[in-house]
Amino acid sequence: MAQSNVAVAPAAHEKLKALGILALNGMFDEMDALSVLRYAVSDVLPGDLAIVSSFGADSAVLLHMVAQVDPSLPVYFLETGKHFPETLAYVETLKKTLGLLNVHTVHPNPDDVRRFDPDGDLWETDPDSCCHIRKTEPLEPITEQYGGWVTGRKRYQTTERGVLPHFELTSDDRIKVNPLAYFSDADVVEYRQTRNLPEHPLYAKGFKSIGCAPCTSAVADGEDPRAGRWRGLNKKECGIHYDFNGAIASPMTAASRHTLWKDGAFIADPFKEWTEGTDPASARYVHVPLPEFLANRDAYLANPHPLGLLVSPGESVEDVAEDLSRFASVAIRFPAFSDGRGYSTARLLAERYRFAGEIRAVGDVLQDQIPLMRRCGINALVVTHEPTRHALVENRLPEVAIFYQPVGTAEVPVGTRPFLRRVS
Repeated sequence: MAQSNVAVAPAAHEKLKALGILALNGMFDEMDALSVLRYAVSDVLPGDLAIVSSFGADSAVLLHMVAQVDPSLPVYFLETGKHFPETLAYVETLKKTLGLLNVHTVHPNPDDVRRFDPDGDLWETDPDSCCHIRKTEPLEPITEQYGGWVTGRKRYQTTERGVLPHFELTSDDRIKVNPLAYFSDADVVEYRQTRNLPEHPLYAKGFKSIGCAPCTSAVADGEDPRAGRWRGLNKKECGIHYDFNGAIASPMTAASRHTLWKDGAFIADPFKEWTEGTDPASARYVHVPLPEFLANRDAYLANPHPLGLLVSPGESVEDVAEDLSRFASVAIRFPAFSDGRGYSTARLLAERYRFAGEIRAVGDVLQDQIPLMRRCGINALVVTHEPTRHALVENRLPEVAIFYQPVGTAEVPVGTRPFLRRVS
């Protein structure tokens, strides 16, 4: 994932910018959505603004305004792989009808999908993680390219959105624009009908708010339009929206705040902390402590969700050798800089057991250790130490050129006769 180029603003600047947001929100009538969008494009963030559209039931209204202001504005559509066929057809209909010139389709990382949702049914058991893989993670590097982005959210949609303003200052110092914030459902319908805009093919069938097909259902007359989204679950948002009032959704985390370093960048970590009392049958995206796994082995093996394993010093990975293929990731705890037992665990995983999944280091991970960790097969790092984070980003890690304890057969140890080495 690309690194964020957004600088952290000093406190005084943040305060002034926040006051500017208040002024912006006082400039426009509640229903003057077109002027909000036009001013955002021409004066607030000229050349630095993108549109994110679901091409759902209400999307024609905002996209019609976009076409009036500037049909070449970049519009991003998240093709999660789970949309209704009617939604994909609607994308093409609106592009053609409205004359949108710059629509981009964003797909989830296929490696993430294969790894965390190989059967395509993660939405059934863990919709939050499904949204993370298919929506939040793919969209984040896109929005990081811009100073702000435009959404079609509206106050009436949920209680949490009830305080939504036209302009938001996000936690990573960007601006989010909500031109339709004060529109009601009736306003949206009237706007669409008076301008003869194409209706989403599913709208007449009772689908008033349309997302991914598995998590969207029709609503009854008089029912909340968003009642068909994640019906029966305590879930109201997919997670891609920044927080305004502390309850909408967690802010999308900038790459600089991620702690997992993998494949040359800090990325979002799909795994969460394991907590005492976690149900072995329903655990997902956690690193299960090795003793806990052994105590409830059958339940964890029967668990269909992605899992990791946590190995601490003094624990033997040999005890779970036959079950290693069950895990997508093995986390090795390094409780202190001076504790080197984790290196042996990593070599066992990589060399003896040929573990093909992620091998990550957690705990006291410092820059002097990282070259040694990599030599032993560790390919992911959870790093919270700021100097180490900077060293990784700037590629300033120390080199290891002399080997007293070589890894494999390619490294030549100092002070020995390499031709006498035994090859196991």
